[in-house]
Amino acid sequence: MTHKYITLGSNDLDRSYAYYDPVMVALGAKVEVEYPGFTKCYKFADGFCVWVGKPQNGEQADSGNGHTAGFAVESKEAVDVAYAAALANGGSDEGAPGPRPLYGPDFYGAYARDPDGNKMSFVTHTAA
Repeated sequence: MTHKYITLGSNDLDRSYAYYDPVMVALGAKVEVEYPGFTKCYKFADGFCVWVGKPQNGEQADSGNGHTAGFAVESKEAVDVAYAAALANGGSDEGAPGPRPLYGPDFYGAYARDPDGNKMSFVTHTAA
């Protein structure tokens, strides 16, 4: 079995879960498993998982410059909903929803950071 996943570090699990619970629902993921005080896994229908938790080495989590977790969604409306959920639950704006012609004529996306500074994008490719 192949496991596809990304792990995003957090220094405050309660704050992160308050952010990720609604954002992951907006993206279509469900909580797969939670290890209290350590990590939680959100699973998408295609098997892809997003783990949010404390770093295993016990050190502080920090966001990387140039790292972006990209989440594909089905429509412009889904981009807008995910972005709104991010900002309403402790995230910060990194780029409002809209077309990004640099990435192609059908690219529509939005960018946010979670409360720990991890950058993410919500993206769809739709015909104009």
